[in-house]
This record gives sequence, structure tokens and C-alpha cells, in this order.
Amino acid sequence: MQKIKTLEQPISETPHKVDVRKIYSFKHASYVHITLKPGETLKKHITPVDACFYAVEGTGKVEIGDETETLAKDDFVFSPAGIAHRLFNEEENKEDFKFLVIKTPTPDNQPTKIL
Repeated sequence: MQKIKTLEQPISETPHKVDVRKIYSFKHASYVHITLKPGETLKKHITPVDACFYAVEGTGKVEIGDETETLAKDDFVFSPAGIAHRLFNEEENKEDFKFLVIKTPTPDNQPTKIL
């Protein structure tokens, strides 16, 4: 058994410039924890693999293609490969928006395209 303390993982350098912590990755999936402070956003991007978003704390918005939904704790959303998406925490929110990203399979030398 391997226990990982998510918030003790280092913050990764990404084009998004937000708190991104890689939790675990293997051939079939990768898991990432992201915290967006009020007013922060992930840049709109396209991943070459499917992604799922699971809200852990706070509320935020997810935009996939031309649809936008509010996400709150315990909400789950699927985003298919090749579709532009982003998540954001509106500036007027008073709390952080934390969510888990699950990518399947783990991207193998396939870049994420920032728009």
C-alpha cells in the first residue's frame, strides 16, 4: 500500500500558473489535485486523453466545448479527449475551489494544447 498526502506534494510548474499537485501516475491513469483561488483559472486547453473532474471543496465553473456548469463539492464531470475545456473560480467567490483531475490513459508524450 502506498499512502500519499496530497497537499504535501510539490506544486508543479505548468502554463496555468496555479496550484497543481501531481498525486499519482501510471500507464492507465494519472491523478492531479488543483486548487484555484478566487479569480484564478486554468487556461483553455485541449488534452489528448479523456479527463474527469471531481470537486473536492468550494465551488467553481467548468467549461467544456460551448457548455459551462457550476461545480460544487462532490460533483463529477467527464470531458472527452480533444475537446477544449477550462475550469475557473470566479473572483467574487470567497473560498478556494479544489478539485481532482483524472486523465485516462496517462498522456504518453502527447502534449496538451493551450489555446
